[in-house]
Amino acid sequence: MRAADGPLNGRRSEAARNDGRILDAAREVFLADPGAPVAAVASRAGVGISALYRRYENKEELLRELARDALTRFIEDLRAALADDRDPWTAYREYLIRVVDGGSQALAQKLAGTFTPTPDLGELATQAGTLAEQVHRRAQRRNALRADVTSADIVLILEMIMTVGEAGTGGGTLRRRYLDLILQALRAPGAGPLPGPPAEPANLAARWRRGG
Repeated sequence: MRAADGPLNGRRSEAARNDGRILDAAREVFLADPGAPVAAVASRAGVGISALYRRYENKEELLRELARDALTRFIEDLRAALADDRDPWTAYREYLIRVVDGGSQALAQKLAGTFTPTPDLGELATQAGTLAEQVHRRAQRRNALRADVTSADIVLILEMIMTVGEAGTGGGTLRRRYLDLILQALRAPGAGPLPGPPAEPANLAARWRRGG
């Protein structure tokens, strides 16, 4: 029995390693360009295109799994922020650092509208939005975050930061630099009033309709 189990376990282990490589590569490829072909993912992962298609039937299925993973990781970051009892600014600042370093929130938003969402993805997106609003409001109630900024503003700011280094220059180091620069502007009470109306959650929710 052991002899028969050995090769099977080996094949399963290799399949699991391939799946991890494919998802890691897909995060990098699609964060830079959601329109990239799956062949670019296979190349980045160092696996054959047939190995990718054995795991994911088509690009849309891969995008859905990637969005599901990104939303799940973002929700974990949000829950950790809500459980952080340190001083309000430190808790909020380190929450944004985790989000930028992990790339989960930016990837989920970037993929929105590139595939047909399933009900469970809609539920995850709603849950993430609710938790993000809770984190945001808590930081404002504790006078850590300026009052004239919305949670949708923060989503768009994080997306802008994540574009830094996409061309292959700077990467994470520059993202951290610009995040810190933005954080100095976000800290309450703020240097002065902001022009124009803020972004609203409805601006972001439209993306989860394909082609939105």
